[in-house]
Amino acid sequence: MLTIHVAEASPGSAVLVEGAYVAALGPYEELAAARPAARVRRWPGILTPGLLNPYGPELLEQAYHPDPREAGRLGTESITGERARALFRADPSRQGASARRGVQRMLAHGTVAVAGELRSRAALDAVRRAGLAVGYRPPRLPGPASLSPSPLVLLPALTVGGPARFAVFDVPDPAALVRLGASTCVATVVAGRLVHRRA
Repeated sequence: MLTIHVAEASPGSAVLVEGAYVAALGPYEELAAARPAARVRRWPGILTPGLLNPYGPELLEQAYHPDPREAGRLGTESITGERARALFRADPSRQGASARRGVQRMLAHGTVAVAGELRSRAALDAVRRAGLAVGYRPPRLPGPASLSPSPLVLLPALTVGGPARFAVFDVPDPAALVRLGASTCVATVVAGRLVHRRA
């Protein structure tokens, strides 16, 4: 199925997706005229190649992401440090579910690639199943692990024939994305699939 993704603040950078790949790039009007039968997904903001989060191990192996049913007892924010280690020691089976929830949180922040050496089967499986790319981790990281790291690391520009992997942020321009952060993500596409959409 053909799908055109277009964002209001970047209509000149629409993407035509066919299966898991980018079939065409360009202004929305041109793509729509060339493929009038394609489904159209309209988004607020700007369409980007998506983000690389360099904190894969810290977020997917060392942090515990509570299940919503645990919110009353554990809260809704990620748990790190000794408290996370104690939760994993008490019940090692939590690692798989936590890694899957961590990946979902990353997708909700426009992450389409992770970096850092993942060692646990749970984290590796969660990344693989979600279709996240694995990228290079710089030798020095600028700050604490975060779903919206600073500075944000955008992937290289999309290419025709390349993987349909990108994110849309509800901001007027890239400068606003840098200022407001990855929590402005409204949609994330991996392997041509819409894997996150803000309600």
